[in-house]
Amino acid sequence: MEIEGDKVNFFVTVSGRRIKQGFLIVMISFFTALFYFSQSMIQFPVSSAKDQSKAIYKGEKGVALTFNIGWGDVQAEPILNVLEEKEVRSATFFLSGAWAERHPEVVEKIKEMGFEIGSLGYAYEDYTELEDREVELDINKSLEVFKKLDIKEVELLRSPTGHFDKRTLKIADNMGLTVVHWSLNSHDWKNPGVSAIVQNVSKVKKGDIVLLHASDAATQTAKALPEILALIKNKDDLVTISYMISNGKVKTTLIP
Repeated sequence: MEIEGDKVNFFVTVSGRRIKQGFLIVMISFFTALFYFSQSMIQFPVSSAKDQSKAIYKGEKGVALTFNIGWGDVQAEPILNVLEEKEVRSATFFLSGAWAERHPEVVEKIKEMGFEIGSLGYAYEDYTELEDREVELDINKSLEVFKKLDIKEVELLRSPTGHFDKRTLKIADNMGLTVVHWSLNSHDWKNPGVSAIVQNVSKVKKGDIVLLHASDAATQTAKALPEILALIKNKDDLVTISYMISNGKVKTTLIP
C-alpha cells in the first residue's frame, strides 16, 4: 500500500490460477441459482391450478348415462324396467335426498341393479342462490339419508338445478365430493317428443356424459330409452362416472 496525500492506492497481486478458480466458482453458483429459479417458475402454475376446484363434464373413454331424480312417483320404475330389459348395468343415478327418503324401495332396486348413486342435494334448490352454510347443510342432509339407506361412499355430486359457482365447487371439494356436470343434454324434461329426444342424443361421442331425467316431469324418457341405448351401443361402451374418472383423462370446467 502506498499513501500520497489524501490518496490511498492499493496494489494487489493475485496469481492467474486464483482468478480462474474464483471465476469458475462464480459461474457455477450463477448457473445453480438459475436452475433452481427456473424450476420454481415452471412448477408454480401447475401447483396453483391444482388448488382450484373444478367440475367434470366429459371423459375420455366410454359414454356415461346419467339420470337425475328430484321428485315424482311414476317415471323412475319404467326407466329401471327398460334398463333391466336391455341388460344395462352401467349408469349413474343422481338422487335428491328428499326423493330417496320417500322412495326407499326404488332406491333399493337401483342399488340391486348395480347402478352408481350420486347426490342431487336434498331439497332440489339452486345452490347459487344459497349461502355457503345452507349449501353445506343441504348436501350433508342428503348424505345422511343415503347413509340410512345403506348407500355407502357417495363421492359424486350434481348441483340440483345444474347451476353452480366457485363456492359450490369449493364446498363440494372440502366435503370430498366431485361435482359432475354433463356434455350432452337430452332435454327430455321438456317432453319435445320421443324422436326429438333421440335426435338430441344422436350427437353422442366417446367420452360424453349424457343428461337424462327419471323425475315425473320427463314423461317420454322411458319410451325414448331403447333407441338411445342402441345409439350409444354403436358409439362406445356404457360406463359409470366413477369408471370414466378412473380410466382416462377427464375434461373439467373451471369457474373463475
